[in-house]
Amino acid sequence: MAGLAESGSNPDVDLLYDINGLAKDAPPWFDRVMEFVGEYGLLLAIVLLVLWCWWSVRRRGEEDAASSVAALVWAPLAAGVAVLVNVPIRGFVERPRPFLDHQGLEVLVTGKNDYSFVSDHATIVMAMAVGLFVANRKFGLVALVLAVFGGFIRVYMGVHYPTDVVGGFALGTAVALLLSPVAMALLTPVARAVERSPRMGWLVRARGRGVGGDTSDAVLPGARSERAGASERDLAA
Repeated sequence: MAGLAESGSNPDVDLLYDINGLAKDAPPWFDRVMEFVGEYGLLLAIVLLVLWCWWSVRRRGEEDAASSVAALVWAPLAAGVAVLVNVPIRGFVERPRPFLDHQGLEVLVTGKNDYSFVSDHATIVMAMAVGLFVANRKFGLVALVLAVFGGFIRVYMGVHYPTDVVGGFALGTAVALLLSPVAMALLTPVARAVERSPRMGWLVRARGRGVGGDTSDAVLPGARSERAGASERDLAA
C-alpha cells in the first residue's frame, strides 16, 4: 500500500495513506471543495435535514407531534452531550494528529493542533444523524449516509486516522441511543406544554392544527356538525 513504508503493518495508518492519497491525485479545486464540505458543509446539511423534518412534522400536525418534535430537539442536544463526553476521552488518550507523526500526508486544513482521538466532527454528525433517525427513519437514513461520508472526508483531509472517525461514530451513536429514553422523558412534556401554548404552539403544530389555546380555526371531528346544529336550532326558534 501507499503508506506501507511509513506505517509498517499498522492497517489504520495504511488506510490513512490510501484515502489521503486520493487528495494528492485530485485537482486543487476539488480539494478545496472537500475541505469546505468536511469542515462545514455536511454538518450544515444535517442541521438542515433536522429543520426540514421539524417543518414536516409541524405541518402534518399528527397526534404524536409533540413526541416527534421532542426527538428532533434531542438530535442536536445529543451532539452537544457527546462532544462534552469526548473532552476527557481526548485528554486521556492524547493521540497526536496523524500529520505530526507521519510524513507525506496531504493536509487540507491547517491549525489542527489538538488531539486526534476521538474525532469531534465524526461524533457530532453521527450523534445528530442517529438522533434524527430515532425521530424519523427516512430523514435519518439520509443523515446517516452523510455522516459516514463526512467521516471519510476527515481522513481524506489528513486530519484524522480512520479509527478516530470510527471512535467518533461509536461515541455519537452510544450517546444518542443510550440517553434517548431519559431525554424523551424530559423533553416530551416540555414539547406538549409548548404545543398547548397559544403563542408558542406553532413550534409543534401548524396553526389550525393545535390542541390547546384558541382552536376556533382548528379542524376537529364533529365541530362543523355542532355549529350547523346550533344554527338550525336558532332558526327554528
